[in-house]
Amino acid sequence: MSQSVAQYLLESRGTHRTLEAFVVAACFDRAGSTAAFALGDGTLRLVTLAERETWNTVEAHDGAVLSLAPDASQTGFISGGDDGRFRRIDQTIADFRSKWVEHVASHPGEKGKGALIACTVGKAIHLYSAAGEKLKELPHPSTVTGLTFDARGKRIAASHYNGASLWFVNAKEDSPRRLEWKGSHTAIAVHPEGDAVVTAMQENALHGWRLSDNQHMRMSGYPAKTEALSFTRNGKWLATSGAESMVLWPFFGGGPMGKAPIELAGGDGVTCTRVAAHPQQEMVAGGFADGLVVLAEVNSSRILPIAPPGQGGVSALAWSPDGSQLAIGSENGFAAIIDLSKR
Repeated sequence: MSQSVAQYLLESRGTHRTLEAFVVAACFDRAGSTAAFALGDGTLRLVTLAERETWNTVEAHDGAVLSLAPDASQTGFISGGDDGRFRRIDQTIADFRSKWVEHVASHPGEKGKGALIACTVGKAIHLYSAAGEKLKELPHPSTVTGLTFDARGKRIAASHYNGASLWFVNAKEDSPRRLEWKGSHTAIAVHPEGDAVVTAMQENALHGWRLSDNQHMRMSGYPAKTEALSFTRNGKWLATSGAESMVLWPFFGGGPMGKAPIELAGGDGVTCTRVAAHPQQEMVAGGFADGLVVLAEVNSSRILPIAPPGQGGVSALAWSPDGSQLAIGSENGFAAIIDLSKR
């Protein structure tokens, strides 16, 4: 029954295409008017939601797109590729030639000021103004493997070998706060309130740092590597992939240390590959290795199937800013946008 419901939602409330390449990433612009899918063949597919049956192709990179994010402005996107270019759809911001641009991030600033965009190349973060002016270069001891701004855009965080680094973007003298833990750290998330940083590790575990008192937080027990980390809107839960369910760690009541996580939408023996917390409500979308996509309500544990299995492992999930639209991408090139707004 759940599969038929998922097929119904996909067919009745979604638009989808079978594209010709691996979907590397998906996101919406900050206005929530356009969705973008980044593909392994170097193209972006742009879908204006008001005309969702029209999918436009943009030749963004000469090679694979490696990273995608909304631009700092209300519309547009930024991307990085293995052609060494950091781009704004049809404009090159920087060309690093033979070096890969593996991660990109942006922040709109506060009250119209301080908007920033950033990319990583090897061991360095390159920070730019929203206009594309180079502001600074932030070096790290090893290759940067994850990149994110904090909620206010005051700091930028990077994961790398043996830990993470946290930088104040407006500091006159750039000296990062080094968060150390031996091993290979492969992804990063910052708590919405800015008091915790969490990384995924190569050894099928998470590691965290509570910034107020330097307390380490260890979260383990995963059968596979965690590739996706997503805090719920108020930071109460950290949703993660890497198990046969969505694993949510509590970041309240002294947790996550000494607290057990909750598991949602498991039981079929299929690994969860992507998670995306809803931007407005205590819900999490989860994508699985067989292509199944579900929506889980955290407090009640109720599960709503969104898209059925059979389209390839889910490689991308993203919410529109208001949480009314969900973008889905798979390893087989399946891409969809599902309208979950009230009717």
